[in-house]
Amino acid sequence: MNRSVKDYIRSIKDFPHEGIMFRDVTTLFADARGFRMAIDQLLNPYAGLRIDRVAGLEARGFILGGAVAHQLSTGFVPIRKKGKLPGTVISESYQLEYGEAVMEVHDDAFREGERVLIVDDLLATGGTAEAGIKLCRRLGAEVIGCAFVIDLPELGGRKRLEAMDMPVHALCEFDGA
Repeated sequence: MNRSVKDYIRSIKDFPHEGIMFRDVTTLFADARGFRMAIDQLLNPYAGLRIDRVAGLEARGFILGGAVAHQLSTGFVPIRKKGKLPGTVISESYQLEYGEAVMEVHDDAFREGERVLIVDDLLATGGTAEAGIKLCRRLGAEVIGCAFVIDLPELGGRKRLEAMDMPVHALCEFDGA
């Protein structure tokens, strides 16, 4: 039977809150074929393009981004939540449903003109990815695209990123939050 990436993702009702359907990619990561399929498909649209760095968004983006960077034989840069990186960082705040969050990256993570691919597991509202794009751009890098395993189109993240002229690649979609 031919399986798609979506077939490897477990849905958990009412997590972390009642009314939320959590899309769990750990089941995808745990399956060798599923994980390999996801990495190959994340890379596919970028075959033949120059990519100098892969940036992964905390936390599952580290797993995916690290594997993508390995396949591309390029460096990996973590973009983390506030207070998690040692050394000098730059910060970018973004709005959450109830409040604000901050993402950070080392101030020397990218050089002027480097081409960066941002990777994460899930695109929901797009706030985290937008903050990551802004951080890369502030350091002079050119973000060539954002790649996700899952898109939740009803939450508007794709439209938000595309409004920034950012190409978005997602392997599958799920309805609802």
